[in-house]
Amino acid sequence: MELGSIVKFLENRSILVTGATGFLAKIFVEKILRVQPNVKKLYLLLRAADNKSALQRFNSEVVGKDLFKVLKDKWGGNLNTLISQKVNLVPGDITFENLGIKDSTLLEETWREVEVVVNLAATTNFDERYDVSLRINTIGARHVLNFAKKCVNLNLLLHVSTAYVCGEKAGLILENPYKLGETLNGTPGLDIDAEEKVVEERLNELQLEKASEQAITSAMKDLGIQRARKYGWPNTYVFTKAMGEMLLAHSKENLPLVIFRPTIVSSTYKEPFPGWVEGVRTIDSLVVGYGKGRITCFLGHPDNILDVIPADMVVNAMIVSMVAHANQPDMSIYQVGSSVGNPIIISKFQDYGVRYFQKNPWINKEGKPVIVGKIKVLSTVASFHRYMAIHYLLPLKGLQIVNTAFCQFFRDMHLDLRRRVNHVFRLIELYGPYIFFKGVFDDMNTEKLRRVVAESDMETNIFYFDPKSIDWEDYFMNTHFPGVVRYVFK
Repeated sequence: MELGSIVKFLENRSILVTGATGFLAKIFVEKILRVQPNVKKLYLLLRAADNKSALQRFNSEVVGKDLFKVLKDKWGGNLNTLISQKVNLVPGDITFENLGIKDSTLLEETWREVEVVVNLAATTNFDERYDVSLRINTIGARHVLNFAKKCVNLNLLLHVSTAYVCGEKAGLILENPYKLGETLNGTPGLDIDAEEKVVEERLNELQLEKASEQAITSAMKDLGIQRARKYGWPNTYVFTKAMGEMLLAHSKENLPLVIFRPTIVSSTYKEPFPGWVEGVRTIDSLVVGYGKGRITCFLGHPDNILDVIPADMVVNAMIVSMVAHANQPDMSIYQVGSSVGNPIIISKFQDYGVRYFQKNPWINKEGKPVIVGKIKVLSTVASFHRYMAIHYLLPLKGLQIVNTAFCQFFRDMHLDLRRRVNHVFRLIELYGPYIFFKGVFDDMNTEKLRRVVAESDMETNIFYFDPKSIDWEDYFMNTHFPGVVRYVFK
């Protein structure tokens, strides 16, 4: 593997980015514009009906974010000129052939000009409707591949997946591809075309039953979990992402392909500034709940590893892999995480959270600080169920009896508490496999990429992605937690 100047590679290069309003996509776009303003063109695919609505989304959901303040400071009033020259908005949708691009002139231009396709479009909701998740994460990946094959000057397709396509495997998880129809539990019969038919038939049944939209959504969510678990995956998200990988690996032919599998992506480590985050991500929902005084217990074994990687490191590794594999007619897989190189255990993460919010208490709506105590750790599912029974299910049963005795006077209170308890059990059902996850992600390919960058002695400070450089205590206490708090207070 040889590597020249990464910045030079980006010069005069045309890149198509799908899912351009997503978390990683925005960081990717900002990085390219900041380090190589002489990029030829960034074609950004946004779900939009027309150019006007695409521009509105881009201005409010991309350039309008704090993420771009470094670029704004650098370019001042010239930033709009830079963007107008270098960014071409493409209204479309990966759930359709030709990415749903209706403008034939623009379609022909992208096929002619695009040299790198970066597929970041996805739904990352663990509890998504199966029809939605299958359409975006699986069939959408096939549409992107077919589109990339029509790009006459294509150097590479880079597809961003997730490390957790491995399901609930334990031990060392290798950077290996999935074959079409392969399952995690050995159950035969996984056929992606058949999965589409299963969805279609269930939707037809629901429509014949004249089910409400809410009932259809609930049924589609349940169907996704059912189909995922039939073949050994814990939820709809990772199941549909795994099937997307299968389609790409099976149908790539001679197209240069890189599949990227980040672990839990957290706030930026350094660039464009430390602590930028958007959305309350998986681990952050626990942080926010604890800081607000809503979470008094935590489910998870204290010695289990929490595999976290900052978003800017993921983006840097993506860009370097583009350079390393351009015009190479093979497929490479990169798992980008920290569990091998610089692991952090759950008890440390919990300790940092307690210390941070004791030192920097959350200010509630009344303007008063929320005082938090040491969190109770429940290391088994059985202990969790005992805790919930004592603290929530018994009071819920008591409230139900009182409500009946008082002619439904406490009906709203009872419904609200029952809804919250059911929500907690649903979260445990979805996230339980990760709370007790016992795998570590081999990142040998990623390590080789890091060594090539280090040995070339080129731009290592610009395209850093070594998790061993992270001091987790400093990162969580002074970067990540403050970033999460800033986002939630917006």
